[in-house]
Amino acid sequence: MVEYPNTVTPDYEYSTDDYPDGLCNMDQNLVDVNTQTYIHSIICAFGLIGNALVIITYTFYKRTKTMTDVYLFNVAVTDLIFVVALPFIIYNEQQSWLMGSVACKILRSAYSINLYSGMLLLACISGDRYIAIVQARRSFGARSHALTYSRLICSAVWMFALALTLPTLMYTERFEERNPGVANATVMCELSFSNAETAKLMKVLVPSLQMAVGFLVPLLVMVFCYSSIVCTLLRAQSSQRHKAVRVVFAVVVIFIMCHLPYNVALLTHTVSLFQLRGCEAEEIKLKVLAVSRSVAYLHCCLNPILYAFIGVRFRSHFKQIVTDLWCFSKKYIYSARSSRGTSDICISGRVSSEGFNNMSSFSA
Repeated sequence: MVEYPNTVTPDYEYSTDDYPDGLCNMDQNLVDVNTQTYIHSIICAFGLIGNALVIITYTFYKRTKTMTDVYLFNVAVTDLIFVVALPFIIYNEQQSWLMGSVACKILRSAYSINLYSGMLLLACISGDRYIAIVQARRSFGARSHALTYSRLICSAVWMFALALTLPTLMYTERFEERNPGVANATVMCELSFSNAETAKLMKVLVPSLQMAVGFLVPLLVMVFCYSSIVCTLLRAQSSQRHKAVRVVFAVVVIFIMCHLPYNVALLTHTVSLFQLRGCEAEEIKLKVLAVSRSVAYLHCCLNPILYAFIGVRFRSHFKQIVTDLWCFSKKYIYSARSSRGTSDICISGRVSSEGFNNMSSFSA
């Protein structure tokens, strides 16, 4: 009988100590590795471009003048942290974690920070839009200090996300695991516990926090706020109300489509952690977890589109970025005289772009 350490994968997909007899020899490549690599590469590419453009826009072209601006900037930052960490996570998983223990802890914590901070910030955006549209008259005076409030809220969200990530940071370890019938040891980066009681507690506590704080609470806030916003918009005499309602509908539906499958699969797995399961059924469940997790990752690519680029004025800033990049590229192609003229055009274009007002929350 081979004894296994009290370990559990960061996404709570599989742990050898879940099986009393240790007879299940789970294939770690449950979903084709190449397919997952391609999907995650696309997520990284689009997520990196979209969120970087949001950050560049707010840094150089559009000042953060509203609470939603501050929230959007912070959402882009947390999504960017995750998409930067994701390629290293994929590489190390395929190469048996060549990087050290510090990188192991940091990379495994990146998803947890992104999950908590990103989802809570999306809830803050829906709350801000609710106050701005539904409670517009009552909140007029209070919103004069919007930037101060939003920065304090964002600081609190980041601190809360870091606190919730502490179990992952503390218990994640890089270690070698020897499997029966395999000559070479497998280097793993997983949650590791010194005793069974701690393992049982964390196996329930951490995924429960992910489902509650990272999905259920933001979903309830978004459903309440956006339902109230839709009712208010439908009563308003505006030619743009139908477009605004469609945007609200798209935000909620895409959020549910991306995160509900993974949370349902994670809940099913957590409930069955301490029950005897058949190997075949477990393999199917792990495949569902892997696929649904990739779908959840996709949301970090869609956030810039749903919350930023859909705004008319934000799109104008994006066009200005493209124009300026084109202008500055010509600087290295043409003569010094042409480059000076091009540079002047770029600068004047940037200055004019700063004169735009804030983007409407639901302009399309």
